[in-house]
This record gives sequence, structure tokens and C-alpha cells, in this order.
Amino acid sequence: MKVVILAGGFGTRFSEESQYKPKPMIEIGGMPILWHIMKEYSHYGFRDFVICAGYKQDVIKNWFADYCIRTNDVTFDFRSGDNNIIIHRRKCEPWVVTVVDTGLNTMTGGRIKRIQPYIGNETFMMTYGDGVCDVDIGKLAEFHKSHGKLATLTAVKLEQDKGVLVLEKNNTVRAFREKRRVDGTIINAGYMVLEPGVFDYIEGDETVFEKEPMEKLAAEGQMMSYRHSGYWQCMDTKHERDILDELLARGVAPWKKWSD
Repeated sequence: MKVVILAGGFGTRFSEESQYKPKPMIEIGGMPILWHIMKEYSHYGFRDFVICAGYKQDVIKNWFADYCIRTNDVTFDFRSGDNNIIIHRRKCEPWVVTVVDTGLNTMTGGRIKRIQPYIGNETFMMTYGDGVCDVDIGKLAEFHKSHGKLATLTAVKLEQDKGVLVLEKNNTVRAFREKRRVDGTIINAGYMVLEPGVFDYIEGDETVFEKEPMEKLAAEGQMMSYRHSGYWQCMDTKHERDILDELLARGVAPWKKWSD
């Protein structure tokens, strides 16, 4: 099952660093948050990634192009005049990574629509490139398969300015809307599992996935929530990045289930 990660936005709320790189490439603990998200999925055996790039996509492509050099000891042998590169130990990830140009100003739904040729007629996962979570992704996938709906999203109970979910007792999502000042705290944390049928709910580049497509899926009873009571944190600001950095420095980052 492929994992689609949205990584093409401008990240304007974190302009201190996003003016130089896409927000998913901002580092926590010395590695981009995008890498941390991919390590989460890889821990559960999901290792085929499609990155929806846009703003400063060259940063993402160049980072992966140099990944083995970045993460291993390297010898550069210039004696023959050919600049031979010897990578020692070759500690690389068992990943397939496809970075797709989904447009500079494309909305979230449009980005998902644009990667349809790389997904085909298969179930896929989708999440945002700026948040980490300790949800059991294997169990999330099993839950999705069990109910037969088109979409599953991970729901967490936090006070955040994200999309608000209206849930029934059996966890069916009955409505999806923007947060209001007086709302409670069950929110959409991403970490979705989607059937290819969701592509039919997206019109084009101007479609915001969290609006018409998700609202329609909810209204038709085609969206389920996987309730997660553990850790989730987005990284919209420097303050939130510092929180994640501190957890990593202390060795207590809840999302870090892999061994180095």
C-alpha cells in the first residue's frame, strides 16, 4: 500500500524557515519532519512513498538524491580524474520514493488528484507532511479494511484549529467542517486510508480536500474515524518545532518507535 504525503504548501505560518525550504523539510532532531513521518510508516512495513511536492520541490528532490551520501561515511577518490565516490556501510532505507510536482498553487485535493496515475486502482494511505503521531498504523489499516467505506481518518482529541468532526457512536463520520470558536476538541489528524474511489470526489487543482470532498464523503456515510487517544502534534510554528525538538533531545519522542 502506497503512502501519499502532502508536502507542497508554502508553510507561511513558519516563515522563519519556510522561506528557504518546504515546511516538511524543516528539521527536528537534525532530520526533516518528512523523514520522521516516513520512518513511522516504514516501522509498520509501509515503504512505498509518493510525495506531493510543489513549493521549492527541488529541495525535496535534492535531499533524497543525496540521501545515501548524507547518512553514510563517504570517500571521494579524485586520483583517476573521475571523482569516484565510495559509500561505506551503505546504511540506506528500504524505501521507494516518488516525488511528484503537483503544482505551486494547487490545493490539497488537487495535489491528491494529480498523483492518481501513481496510485492506480489501489487502496492508499495519505497524511500531511507537517505532523507526527504514535498511532498504530498497522491497526489503522486493518480497521479501514474491516468497514468497507471509501475513507478512514485518524481522529484525535486535541484543542487545535483543524477541521472538526461530527461522529456517531459507531465512529461513522457524519459531518466535517471548519473549527469554530466554541467547538470541542475531536479533530482530523490526517493519517488517512483511502480507496481510489475518492479521486472521483475531487474536481481539480482548486479543490480543497478538507472541504467539498470530505464533506461529501461524510454526508454519504463513506467516511469512518479511527479514534486515537495517544500522541499527535503538528508543526505549524517555530514553537511547535521546538516542542518536538525537545522531546527528541530528551529521548522521549512518542512517535519514534524505530531504532537507529
